[in-house]
Amino acid sequence: MTLLQLVVLAIIQGITEFLPISSSAHLILAPVVVDGWADQGPLIDIAAHVGSLAAVLLYFRTETAMLFRGGVDTLRFKPSDDRKLFLFIAAATIPTLALAAVFVLLDITDALRSPVVIGWTSIIFGALLWHGDRSKGTREGLDNITWRDALSIGLAQMVALVPGVSRSGITMTMARYLGLARPEAARFSMLLAIPTILALGFFAAIEIVREGAGATMASAAIVAVLSFVCAYAAIAALMRLTRSVSFTPFVIYRIIFGVALLAMAGSLAAQ
Repeated sequence: MTLLQLVVLAIIQGITEFLPISSSAHLILAPVVVDGWADQGPLIDIAAHVGSLAAVLLYFRTETAMLFRGGVDTLRFKPSDDRKLFLFIAAATIPTLALAAVFVLLDITDALRSPVVIGWTSIIFGALLWHGDRSKGTREGLDNITWRDALSIGLAQMVALVPGVSRSGITMTMARYLGLARPEAARFSMLLAIPTILALGFFAAIEIVREGAGATMASAAIVAVLSFVCAYAAIAALMRLTRSVSFTPFVIYRIIFGVALLAMAGSLAAQ
């Protein structure tokens, strides 16, 4: 794997992980679109996700501390706002983990990685993002999130196991439908990424044990650092944009991306 491929994959992962445009779709297509690029393998996947995870933990360090304290309070059976947030995030993660296990057992993940599937999901869920973002939701503050909100957003996140849907996109869409203000929708989506990324790293680690790393630790370190830098910048930009701009620019990008994929689906499948 060349240095150029490592850099491109790290930038793609870092930028797209938290923007509502589907990181999995871009990572899947990178080795397909560029002739001669092999699939990056599980070690590089883990490194990219580690960088992204570090970025969200650092940017949302106050909320991360709340989740840590909430986990401790849960173990101590101590009621607190931190404990409630921790339980919300945990409950919202369970449906996705359950469906991911089903996907693995049925071995249907690869069947969903086609350009046609990604093209249509990019368009359809981009349109839903636009419609949900038209909501006049103004609820702010993590303390205003309810069990109904957490479970609904968690169920929506399950759909993001299909490439092209976008985990951040579908969770922010549901949050907007539920009446959360745009910054709050983005914040809860980012926090929900923490256990999700940890789970993805766990599954990739299992694959490494079964099939081998497929890359060197030096390559993984490069990807992790670049992914961290790009992810931090993307999170900061998104949180700034949510205060003054709608999600429409991302919707436009998704539709153009989806239409282009559908137009090129035949030639991409032949590669």
